[in-house]
Amino acid sequence: MHGYIVVDVNIKDMEGFMEYVSRIPEIIGKHGGRFIVKGAEPNVVRESSNIPQYLVVIEFPSVEAADSFIEERSKSDLIEIFNRSTEGRILRVEGCI
Repeated sequence: MHGYIVVDVNIKDMEGFMEYVSRIPEIIGKHGGRFIVKGAEPNVVRESSNIPQYLVVIEFPSVEAADSFIEERSKSDLIEIFNRSTEGRILRVEGCI
């Protein structure tokens, strides 16, 4: 079963965020991940006060690969850069096929 990382963020520090964006693809690739949605501005279908600026969906070949990516990311300095430069959510979900 595929594993997915869904990220919705609002950017607080564009310079820091761009550093994160330039470095994260290497770690994603190491774990077999690929972007399904990258930096898309969501089209609001239902109003909410919590609408993110950008949305990212990353597909991994398995839930274990997604978890491995999360673990490596959390041990790198990228986690601090992401937390400092954005506010939002990161979710790991299982695919249905």
